[in-house]
Amino acid sequence: MALMTRRNFLASPPAALAQMAAKPDILWIMLDQLRYDCLGANGNRLIRTPNLDRLAARSANFSHAFVQSPVCVPSRVSSFTGRYPHSHKNRVNYTPCDSREVFLQQLLGGEGYQTGAVGKLHYYPPTREHALTMGWDTVQLDDGVGSTDRFSDYVRWRKAQDPRASIPYHATVPGAKNPFRGAIAYEHTPTAWTGMRTRETLRAMARDRRPFFLYSSFFKPHAPHTVPEPYDSMYDDVEIPLPASVTIEEIRRLPAPVQKQILRGRPQYGMERERLQWIYRSYYASVSMLDREIGLILDELEQSGRATNTIIVISTDHGDQLLEHGLEGKNLFWEASVQAPLLICWPRRILARTYEELIEMVDLAPTLLELAGAPVPVNMQGRSFAALVTGGAGYAARTEVFAENIIPEVINSMGMFYERGQGVGGVRHPDAKMVRTRRWKLNYYVGNGGELYDLEQDPGETRNLYGDPEHQELVRDLKGKVLDWMITADETDQIAPRWLL
Repeated sequence: MALMTRRNFLASPPAALAQMAAKPDILWIMLDQLRYDCLGANGNRLIRTPNLDRLAARSANFSHAFVQSPVCVPSRVSSFTGRYPHSHKNRVNYTPCDSREVFLQQLLGGEGYQTGAVGKLHYYPPTREHALTMGWDTVQLDDGVGSTDRFSDYVRWRKAQDPRASIPYHATVPGAKNPFRGAIAYEHTPTAWTGMRTRETLRAMARDRRPFFLYSSFFKPHAPHTVPEPYDSMYDDVEIPLPASVTIEEIRRLPAPVQKQILRGRPQYGMERERLQWIYRSYYASVSMLDREIGLILDELEQSGRATNTIIVISTDHGDQLLEHGLEGKNLFWEASVQAPLLICWPRRILARTYEELIEMVDLAPTLLELAGAPVPVNMQGRSFAALVTGGAGYAARTEVFAENIIPEVINSMGMFYERGQGVGGVRHPDAKMVRTRRWKLNYYVGNGGELYDLEQDPGETRNLYGDPEHQELVRDLKGKVLDWMITADETDQIAPRWLL
């Protein structure tokens, strides 16, 4: 499959140029660790997200979309390859991708698209040079992790632009009313930089007649919960409902791998309630800050004259427990971690409404390829829902969705989790699989028990029915679905030869 270069494009006959001009542009905005319930459009009456809410009103808004791993890198690779973590093998953060895996930007580049990425890419090695080998024509990089700052275009920019650059970008102001008030000015934050660079890249791409695929990836609302003025005080007077406190006795009743995940490091399950309230206020403030940047990006798209033929995607890589069930962060399969907000807008082509169908994030890459009129590789394991959102025929709705992870117990020199079997002293980390139907969710920790929740009767996932005698047939049936899923995925696990792509 020959790549479309600028020289080839300029030499193309008028008919080919007209065909490429008809292809939709694609703007994909990724917000890291965004909970489904933290958008006004998704029912949250306290959070302020006016730009996202307006976009949602003219989008396909999915109420039951689920990530394939509650961890950054495995989830992102799945979204971009349309393949499950056990197939693409990126099961933990900062592990190199198999060079034979083919990503969405590479496929679109082969269809004549210009491709650009801004912000958090989470590749390994975490360098711009490596990212440029992954199918991006242009890259502005910032992974937002201190250990990767030496590779960050944002960090270099801030050193040149911010007279207070010696202050760490995640630093807080001692003694502030909000203990998470950021110490640097808003215009020098990673969020503002990512928004600015996205608008600049969009402006440059819009001047080119070729269709574009622009990926804008923000670090927030991922922890740390630092938020600059004036957003730090936006929710000062708002009492946000907090999750119920969890006792050590309740944690000890969970499967051993879940206990270890909650209690790792410095466990936060007993956090003082006032501090937790400020975490929620700062998380909400980060989402509102992102909403501002998204509004500016959408304004830039309108000014470019290309908005009417641009597919806009808003998504996340996973959610955030925010101390639900006593867990800080993610990594497990509760709804707060695996349910994903997903908006897709394409004016006059996509039917704007709420979709309750079960969706996996591996479905996104084949859907975007189909909407762009591009072939879908034979080894993509996701299921295109293009027909669903355009009113076409032939979409087969899912009856269950799946996710997987390993439960880490040790960390490496970068502060990242080891893969199973690679731990210090031979420590092995248990595999974990999730299957979720409309009503039931099974979390199975291989060799370490499991969890079974009735989501109709127990949406908070507090009553584990895994060991109940009356539910053993259901447990066996759901384990069978996991086995069927693994076997079916194995049938498409082979890396497709290039001539098939």
